[in-house]
Amino acid sequence: MLTDLESEVEDAVQWYWETLSGQAADQRDSEDSTRGRRAEVLGGKQMDGFAGLVEDLLVESGVPRDSVEHDYYATLPGFYRHEKEWDTAVVHEGELLAVIEYKSLASSFGNNLNNRAEEAIGSFTDLIEAYEDGVFAPSPQPFIGYLMLMADNEESRNVPSVREVNFPVDDEFQNATYVDRMELLCLRMVRQRVVNEAAFLLSDEQRGLEGEYWESNEELRFRRFARSLVSHVQGHIDIQNAQDDLDGYGEE
Repeated sequence: MLTDLESEVEDAVQWYWETLSGQAADQRDSEDSTRGRRAEVLGGKQMDGFAGLVEDLLVESGVPRDSVEHDYYATLPGFYRHEKEWDTAVVHEGELLAVIEYKSLASSFGNNLNNRAEEAIGSFTDLIEAYEDGVFAPSPQPFIGYLMLMADNEESRNVPSVREVNFPVDDEFQNATYVDRMELLCLRMVRQRVVNEAAFLLSDEQRGLEGEYWESNEELRFRRFARSLVSHVQGHIDIQNAQDDLDGYGEE
């Protein structure tokens, strides 16, 4: 599937815009629709095309499908709070291997971008603290991934003013569009190791209904995100399997 990844991502982008515009029912009912089948299994939410794609990538690499959980079944305990329902969690043989969130931003960019930033930083920090406190023991450090699909339009390309009431704002936010701000959030979360990888995709409704999307930063490409996720999870499962083989050999 990694060889035809762009086409798979196009399906997920198209599903997002169809769901947002109320056109998704036709795809859900189509026997030939990959995104329709995935969304039906996952519930038909806007970002479920990406959740289904990630699940299929992991399964293709050898991860049992029942080890990939979503939504309610991906609920995990936290450190600062009792629990959180994640978009996707990979739990294999009692070990947490990966946690992924899929988010979108298509309107009210000023308020919603701040909300997305607070949500992501808070949730991932809570997860990391829980891991470091041994909440998921004996799990290895899990892969943490963040995927953002953002509308690229006149509003998101506006340069909003900054409020410097008490102190100056970071220079990189000066004259930055909403798109620039979101890209910077994703990039800094990766570089500050809040997440292992982030994918940042842009699309607009007109072309998005045909599956078109574009990526503005090489470090935030979906292919890089997917390869890192699959490598991390597959590597730990291979280690688990090798250990199981050794344990079985020792019992003979």
